[in-house]
Amino acid sequence: MIQVDENISLEFLEEIHAEALLKLVNDNRTYLREWLPWVDGMQTVVNFRQYISNSKKQAADGTDFGYAIMVDRNIVGRIGLHHINQQNKIGEIGYWLADGMQGRGIITGCCKALIKYGFTELGLNRIEIKCGVGNDKSRAIAEKLQFKHEGILREAELLNGKFIDLHLYSMLAAQWNKTAK
Repeated sequence: MIQVDENISLEFLEEIHAEALLKLVNDNRTYLREWLPWVDGMQTVVNFRQYISNSKKQAADGTDFGYAIMVDRNIVGRIGLHHINQQNKIGEIGYWLADGMQGRGIITGCCKALIKYGFTELGLNRIEIKCGVGNDKSRAIAEKLQFKHEGILREAELLNGKFIDLHLYSMLAAQWNKTAK
């Protein structure tokens, strides 16, 4: 577990989270589907259990660390360090939050905690955030965290049957060390 503040924590994904994650996705399916390509494929508790099982295997391999975002002991979203390339010391932060939970600093705080974990515990040199062009809320998170906008990846994600462009942001360990002080 990673404690973000007195009310927010990140719990390593476990099978016990499967039912709550399904309920959260079902309650927010239309909202989440706008920017997340995996939503339609997550229809049952079995889907989430399989996802969590795969996530735990990837964590054991050091390539992916997934967490449930907990606010006052309730799941409100998910965050993780994904696609970790051990050779090049690169990881990618991905996150989602239930509709109505935005604007409270939850994702910003969770990202800060995960960035610290990635640079100090995992020894990463570079952390990326990718978000769809037009996803202004996600883009604002990257900019608030002082990630550098490196450009746009053309047609880099298949979302709801259509390829979309992605903004690419990055932070380097040296940059974080300067801003974290």
